[in-house]
Amino acid sequence: MSVQAGGQESGSTGGPASAAGARVTELPHGHPAGPLLPMAVAALGVVYGDIGTSPLYALRECFIGEHALPITAPNVLGILSLVFWSLTVVVSIKYLMFLMRADNEGEGGILALLALIGRGGSQGAGRNRLILIGLFGAALLYGDGVITPAISVLSAVEGLRVATHTFEPFIVPSSVAILILLFVVQRRGTAGIGAVFGPAMCVWFVTIGGLGLAAILTQHAHDVSVFSAVNPVHALRFFAEHGIKAFLALGAVVLCVTGCEALYADMGHFGPRPIRLAWYAVAFPALLLNYFGQGALLLAAGTTVTNPFYQLAPGWGLYPLVALSTVATIIASQALISGAFSLTQQAVQLGYAPRFSIIHTSGTAAGQIYMPEINWVLMVTCVLLVLGFKSSSNLAGAYGIAVTGTMTVTTILFYVLTRERWHWSAAKAAVGIAIFLLFDLSFFTANLPKVVEGGWFPLVVGISVFTVLTTWKRGRTELGRLLAEASLPIDVFLQDVAGRQPYRVDGTAVVMTSTPAGVPPVLLHHFKHNRTLHRRVVLLSIISEKRPEVSDQERVEISDLGQGFYRVLAHFGFIETPRISRVFALCRAQGLAIDPFSTTFMLGRETLLPSGRSRMARWRKRLYAVLARNAPSATAYFELPPNRVIELGAQIEL
Repeated sequence: MSVQAGGQESGSTGGPASAAGARVTELPHGHPAGPLLPMAVAALGVVYGDIGTSPLYALRECFIGEHALPITAPNVLGILSLVFWSLTVVVSIKYLMFLMRADNEGEGGILALLALIGRGGSQGAGRNRLILIGLFGAALLYGDGVITPAISVLSAVEGLRVATHTFEPFIVPSSVAILILLFVVQRRGTAGIGAVFGPAMCVWFVTIGGLGLAAILTQHAHDVSVFSAVNPVHALRFFAEHGIKAFLALGAVVLCVTGCEALYADMGHFGPRPIRLAWYAVAFPALLLNYFGQGALLLAAGTTVTNPFYQLAPGWGLYPLVALSTVATIIASQALISGAFSLTQQAVQLGYAPRFSIIHTSGTAAGQIYMPEINWVLMVTCVLLVLGFKSSSNLAGAYGIAVTGTMTVTTILFYVLTRERWHWSAAKAAVGIAIFLLFDLSFFTANLPKVVEGGWFPLVVGISVFTVLTTWKRGRTELGRLLAEASLPIDVFLQDVAGRQPYRVDGTAVVMTSTPAGVPPVLLHHFKHNRTLHRRVVLLSIISEKRPEVSDQERVEISDLGQGFYRVLAHFGFIETPRISRVFALCRAQGLAIDPFSTTFMLGRETLLPSGRSRMARWRKRLYAVLARNAPSATAYFELPPNRVIELGAQIEL
């Protein structure tokens, strides 16, 4: 089986992966195989865009701004030590060494991890709470996703301010223009620009690493070596000296690990080896050199430093660095945008979100998708963030709370996985998880004061998305129960058909039904009023699996029910888009030929009333009804021929 690299979760990019990585072949365990070096270069452009642009603002927020620390040798070395150990423990150990072993048939990401855990284990209130925690972590990724493009592009354009204050009035308008252009071109797909993402990020990492190394070699301050910051004693002394202020500084230090969820989410696109190689060989040393170079500059120049990243560049190199930074931040933004598309697609397939319009922007790469509704919501939100916060420093006050919440949730889910599926002992699992939670919870707690400074925004986004996810799932469950109660056992219906011998018109009718048992109400409704049936009736159900992909050998199950009736169950993974044409092709291979352009499709369209007896809160019923009413029709979602569809309406009290 072959697969194209595709989008996955916050921080993942379906389009760039496919374009840069080309077509790859799956290994038995689901990881893609291909030339290691080209795959690692592609991973640089897709996986490390967000974390790779963090030097633009991470260290600056620690020493320049409203809550700046004094620029002293102990403080600089303490912060650099925290940066070094955060990158080492959180990225190198937690994500690359451990979480990448937790793959759902090659796929990673918080929803993939949640689906993997959901396959087994005990059921009940504890399991439901775990699912809710996982969903909230996924919802927070949207909060992170709308801030990343805004803060990244703003921080890049702000480099013009270092050259001259003449550009000051143009920073916000230029950032808005870049963001609008970025979202407008999404409908064209990312194959064209995706091919240069990897090489462009290689240039970026080499550049920032070289600038940092040059600063380390040329800046001298009190004979202090910034490389001594690898000693954790500096971090401990920093905490001992500053206490609560040092703890709050973690709210800025965490900016250096934003985007680490992309490492896990994009595992299915490249496999662990290319992602690890790209990190250890290029991204990690380049980031450390740049952070340490900024530290050397701070020690040498002190309070004269206003933007340590851009002041690493010589005068002649400032404008080229601003241009390169803008390109890098656009790549990082593209990763989050494509990740939002992919995350939404997974949520739809897993039954947590209503259908959205999905446009495939590539005829060969399945992961390259465009979702207009999600795209425009992200664009408007990002533009409003830039206009409202006006600077990357202000946005940094809102950044971190969402990503640290997701990191904490991922660690909790990983603990459950090690106990239930890997069968680790409680002691073994607890020791490792305690170390990870020490970092995650410290970062999360340190970001709590940011809530009043703008951190409320990603929380509001996360809570809103979480409310939609849980409401839709609950509504679908209740509606499915009501439809199942209204259906008739298939054997009883077929006996009635055999006894009545109704008039059978020529042709095939495909009845779409969400319940893979019994007779769907839409067919009963049709038979009751029209008293005719097609000569061949196919009851088609789309089944969403808790695994990323389903092979064509397993995709379609056909049952001959007699009396010209057939039941077809079509299985799709949570990163796949259900396509009826694909189902019909497999049916034809098994002897059930269905021509979609000469077939009548019967769909039910329910009008939901919140006056029923289900235990859903009334406000949830109303919200679910609104979501269902505004969701794209099944005709568009499943790509059915519009002139072959009959919709039969019914009112259902929820």
